[in-house]
Amino acid sequence: MNDTGGNIVQFDNVGLRYGTGKEILSDMSFTLHPGRFYFLTGASGAGKTSLLRLLYLAQRPSRGMIRMFGTDVITMPRDDLPAFRRRLGVVFQDFRLVPHLSAFDNVALPLRVAGLPEQEIAKPVSDMLDWVGLADRAAARPATLSGGEQQRVAIARAVIGRPDMLVADEPTGNVDPEMALKLLRLFEALNRLGTTVVVATHDLHLLQKVTDPLIMRLDRGRLSDPTGALRYPPRGKGGPS
Repeated sequence: MNDTGGNIVQFDNVGLRYGTGKEILSDMSFTLHPGRFYFLTGASGAGKTSLLRLLYLAQRPSRGMIRMFGTDVITMPRDDLPAFRRRLGVVFQDFRLVPHLSAFDNVALPLRVAGLPEQEIAKPVSDMLDWVGLADRAAARPATLSGGEQQRVAIARAVIGRPDMLVADEPTGNVDPEMALKLLRLFEALNRLGTTVVVATHDLHLLQKVTDPLIMRLDRGRLSDPTGALRYPPRGKGGPS
């Protein structure tokens, strides 16, 4: 795990609009602290996915400043982005698995991109697939997996490399409550190893499984801070226990 030091994310007066339309996100100013576990909530259409796209560098803002890991990502040369993105794990709402690769090879992909030798890949990938309940589906291609199975492969791929920050868009939306809780515990374990976790969710029952959750709430493109998580560094770990 890389030592991020300081604030892991800082937004200052960030706004986002698509084309010439009105702003989807307005006046975003907040800080995410290293090693914390945040939930992003809000009604459908509130702008959660747009905010996540800014966090995992798929979208540049229309205005304002974003710093991540101490670097201004607005002015960062595009050639530097791929290496920077390897510090991020992303769980997409539409999974984005590589269709011609098996579940095993999809999960192994971040480790191979990072240059790990094959002999150091097999065990962690097999262990991760076992953890998400897919040990017997390692050879299966995405088209033969159910939606819930694809989601679990996507989550395993996102966390296998122990990223500095994990961004997950509705990661429990296609699994049953028992598996949703198991995946939450996986995120918690990764968080305890030092990864900052941001989970966007509609599932209020999920929040009830967490002690003192740190919540960011979006409403019509504006951010509120019901737990004070963004204004002040939480005392202690500040994440799920």
